[in-house]
Amino acid sequence: MSLKERIADDLKSAMRTGNTKQRDTIRLLQAAIKQREVDERIVLDNAAVVAVIEKMLKQRKDSIAQYEAAKRLDLAEIEKDEIAFLSAYMPQPYSESEIDDLIDAAISETGASGMQDMGKVMALLKSKLAGRADMAKVSVLIKSKLV
Repeated sequence: MSLKERIADDLKSAMRTGNTKQRDTIRLLQAAIKQREVDERIVLDNAAVVAVIEKMLKQRKDSIAQYEAAKRLDLAEIEKDEIAFLSAYMPQPYSESEIDDLIDAAISETGASGMQDMGKVMALLKSKLAGRADMAKVSVLIKSKLV
């Protein structure tokens, strides 16, 4: 079952059970997927759907920070609920040791010897870690190994 099919099934289930928060979040997700498909005139595969979900999760995390700064905790709670629903579609994240092993393998594969090779290592890891690791943290780990 593809990720888009799973999302559609979860929407139907949420509608049957009357879970309006989950239903609304899934509808937002489906709209974002459809928008990208229409804009780019393609059919998204699972990896591209994960990228859409990652973008939505990042937007919600940014919104939570802004809402909490503005003392709008009610709106921050809505965003946190949406994060919980969206996170269910993300692949299992890698552990720290798995990320570390992948970084070491990428460094040896690219022959990286210094900071000038950071882009090569990141390009190799980006596809492997998509949706399964925070790339900002990965970047910091790579920098610490290349210095």
